[in-house]
Amino acid sequence: MQSQLREKLRKIEALFAGAGTAGEKLAAEAALARVRARLDEERRRDPAVEMQFSVPDPWSRRLFVALCRRYGIEPFRYRRQHRSTLVLHAPKMFVSGVLWPEFRDLDAELKSWLNDLTEKLIREEVFADTREAREAPEALPRAKCFT
Repeated sequence: MQSQLREKLRKIEALFAGAGTAGEKLAAEAALARVRARLDEERRRDPAVEMQFSVPDPWSRRLFVALCRRYGIEPFRYRRQHRSTLVLHAPKMFVSGVLWPEFRDLDAELKSWLNDLTEKLIREEVFADTREAREAPEALPRAKCFT
């Protein structure tokens, strides 16, 4: 059931992305409302539990927070927790079957896109050779670090 729900969400996202008319957008919104209603039904069957996530990358964290909010889950941090820590109150089955897999897939795409964009900008605006630094066979006496 979770995989079917996940597939429906992907189709709805595709509808939103390709919606050219107001009617198409309304249909996509109605479909999303139906999926959210099913999620609410699952929440009644699988009560929310507290889960903690560590998402250190700021772009990934923004994506994860946005996905949570899209599904009506408000992430938060307790006082004195690191910025990378996110806490959710959500049904475990929904998080493990829909939210987290979707986040992983979208995060991989986001990182790939950001990497390609960064590589292109550096190559075109700074210097064409963007290879990693070479590995030296022996270490020289350590110099002062500039950080």
